[in-house]
Amino acid sequence: MTIGKRIRFERIKDRKSGNSLIIPVDHGISIGPVKGITDLADTVEKVAEGGANAVLMQKGMVPHGHRGYGRDIGLIVHMSASTSLAPDPNNKVQVCTVEECMKMGADAVSVHINVGSDTESDQLKILGCTAERCAFWGIPLIAMMYPRGASIKNQHDPEVVAHAARAGAELGADVVKTNYTGSPDTFKEVVKGCPVPIIIAGGPKMGSDIELLQMIEEAIGAGARGAAIGRNVFQHESPTTITRAISRVVHEGWTAADAFKEMR
Repeated sequence: MTIGKRIRFERIKDRKSGNSLIIPVDHGISIGPVKGITDLADTVEKVAEGGANAVLMQKGMVPHGHRGYGRDIGLIVHMSASTSLAPDPNNKVQVCTVEECMKMGADAVSVHINVGSDTESDQLKILGCTAERCAFWGIPLIAMMYPRGASIKNQHDPEVVAHAARAGAELGADVVKTNYTGSPDTFKEVVKGCPVPIIIAGGPKMGSDIELLQMIEEAIGAGARGAAIGRNVFQHESPTTITRAISRVVHEGWTAADAFKEMR
């Protein structure tokens, strides 16, 4: 990384562990104003208190949900969008520029790529062009690389996850966010094949807190450098409590069992 990227990246990670705990709250554009993100400022304050390193949101929500209150927290502006109402929700389009994100004070930007979708080629082009602008300005780029599309039978298949992660690195991402494969052994292979840090996605709402914490513990043990957990945090009965538990696993090496026990 250039010096500019290194300085900005420090704002979205923990200096001691080197890992990142990111809370995406960009779901409003895809699924609407659901529980947990209706009052965005309240949620951001709660996850910041719990120890999250950064929040990720769409450009229009930055004035409504970031800075000026509570504990400081890093800002990642998401540059991709689609809605669940579209004929093809997997078709992610670019909705802002790197320069626009920087004017808003972003510490990093992110781009969403659905690998295997009908519009994969357009999305890969966006990623490649965004990487060039990020390199020019010295701002970190997070690539959300998800295996999705008619040809993808299993979005957690180790081979397709490894392929998606490597594609992100190949096109210039500084960090790749992707699915956990379900086991430490297979995820180690994903990490081995990707020369940039990988953070895992939280995915849909999970059945229990311990299940979520165990997934994160396994991923960190297999070489992940953090986690980006959205609905499992902002729709939790106590976003601060679950964020603190996740932070202990991601940054302090706690086991899932110990972190879960401390929640009670």
